[in-house]
Amino acid sequence: MDRTRGSIIRLAGAIAVLLIVIVGGGLGSCAAYNSVRVWNAETAGEAELAQATQNRKIKVLEAQARMDSASLEAQAEVARAKGLAEANRIVANSLGGPEGYLRYLYIQNLEQSQGQIIYVPTEGGLPILEEGRLSRTQPAPAQ
Repeated sequence: MDRTRGSIIRLAGAIAVLLIVIVGGGLGSCAAYNSVRVWNAETAGEAELAQATQNRKIKVLEAQARMDSASLEAQAEVARAKGLAEANRIVANSLGGPEGYLRYLYIQNLEQSQGQIIYVPTEGGLPILEEGRLSRTQPAPAQ
């Protein structure tokens, strides 16, 4: 009976140890799971922060590139305008001043107008209107 009783006590001890291990393992795994969950959340937050920081840097660089591009385009436009003004000044001086240059541009436009109606300014600076010619070609309104 001592033997049976010792076996039962050993078996009960083994079952108790097994229960302690199972319960302790379950509680330990819950604690470990919570720790992993907290660590995972912290890591995800750090990743989101890094992504947001990177996106902000990209937007700043893109804005800086647009600003640099606009500045360079403005400088190019100013340089083009200065070149055009210098070319116009040279041509105007070679044609006898601004009036000669305007006359030259007028003649150039006459050459390009091919068959279009041209209004020539008179002494007073008013165009000659062809009102009479146009009214003769249109039919009179019915009464």
